[in-house]
Amino acid sequence: MSYFSEWNRRVEDTTDQGAYNVFVQEYYDLESNAYRMILENYPEAEWSGTAKDLADRLKFKNNMIIFLGFLEGINPSLKESINLDEVTDDTELNLDIDFETLYYKMHEAKAKWLFDMDAWDHVLPTERREEIAKQYRIDNIAVSNKVGRNEPCPCGSGKKYKKCCGAKSGQKGGDR
Repeated sequence: MSYFSEWNRRVEDTTDQGAYNVFVQEYYDLESNAYRMILENYPEAEWSGTAKDLADRLKFKNNMIIFLGFLEGINPSLKESINLDEVTDDTELNLDIDFETLYYKMHEAKAKWLFDMDAWDHVLPTERREEIAKQYRIDNIAVSNKVGRNEPCPCGSGKKYKKCCGAKSGQKGGDR
């Protein structure tokens, strides 16, 4: 079984809630530390090498399953994505990160503890981070396309919605 398959199995197995909570908390702690290390060493550090070496450098304490969970999270922000199913200890990896995409994806994941890190200060200027956060909010505004009762029916009949399709769907106000 690959590390990634084991990661998915552990994340989906909630039969023992206590063990699951411990596992998830360990993931969050290791993930936060890894991102902090990456951000604090920007742009000097190059994050490439074997999967095992990268896991060690990012302080995953030989926990390759959680490291694969971290890779799953960062994968959409990499300039060249990784096939996670094929990652073994000896797989060569290069974490060439697009930091603007990473910041946006952290908002998407609602990971406030990650996108609020002070370590972002020397990676992206405050103004740029605010622009990305604003773009995320704009992209995720809930929009309702509900037709009002007295508006023209969207079917194109020229009738009011309440006298046409609204009446057919059981709305009040149809032909009486």
